[in-house]
Amino acid sequence: MWLEGIMPLRFVAIDPETNGQGSVTFWLDEEAGEIIAQGYIADEALRQKVTQAPAPNHDAGIPEGEDIIRIPVRLVPALRKVCDAAEGLD
Repeated sequence: MWLEGIMPLRFVAIDPETNGQGSVTFWLDEEAGEIIAQGYIADEALRQKVTQAPAPNHDAGIPEGEDIIRIPVRLVPALRKVCDAAEGLD
């Protein structure tokens, strides 16, 4: 069911190795100008790695309202596809 007046997300790509269960998926929110990714939740070990390797000029840790997801390298083509779709939104 679509919410009246709200533009739905545009499906772009899904893990080609999906078996009909949860899988990495990419959408484009054309109204907000955002790429939406469904991915695998990072475990505590990965969260610690991220915390110990902060980006330059960025506080260490994972800010409130953000999280870490894992996207398998095999999905680089799907990630490129959603990035290409997003380029025309600017």
